[in-house]
Amino acid sequence: MSYPETMPRGKDIAGLLLPLSLVPTQAYFGHGLHTLGLLRWLLPQTGRADVWVSSFSTSEAFLNGCFILKLKGAIGRSCLLLDQRAARKTLRLGMLMQGVFDHVFLGMNHSKLLLIRNDSVCVSVVTSQNQTYGGRAESTILTTEPQVFSALHAQFDDICLNASNELDIWHGKGIITED
Repeated sequence: MSYPETMPRGKDIAGLLLPLSLVPTQAYFGHGLHTLGLLRWLLPQTGRADVWVSSFSTSEAFLNGCFILKLKGAIGRSCLLLDQRAARKTLRLGMLMQGVFDHVFLGMNHSKLLLIRNDSVCVSVVTSQNQTYGGRAESTILTTEPQVFSALHAQFDDICLNASNELDIWHGKGIITED
């Protein structure tokens, strides 16, 4: 059995996935599909949309890419859920996070989820990948099934509102220290 070469960063997603309008649910397992690239591929198909993201941790590259999408008007309201254990790493990106996302929550989170919704479509993406670029194989399932979106969105909100702290760098809220 031979395995394909590792796909480089920036691989054309159109060669990996079909347009949302052609298939309601699809999956990918392999190299070269990254969360930011996937978001950049999805938003032109959905149009301006609200975005919810959960991850263990985030990266400057992901936040910068989201910042550009927000400046271009592709992202409406947005919310980010990160793990509180990774907060030391991600807090150095706190100002950038809050410049991109309307709400940032820190909680006990290891999920990797991307939810996109506007008046005409909702997209749910469940992936194994943090918001980073790496050479490891990752798995991703995406669907436009409304009931999947509704369930995941309700559970995302529940974790943010009932099991997390909202981060507010501007006012020093949500930052928990051992000292």
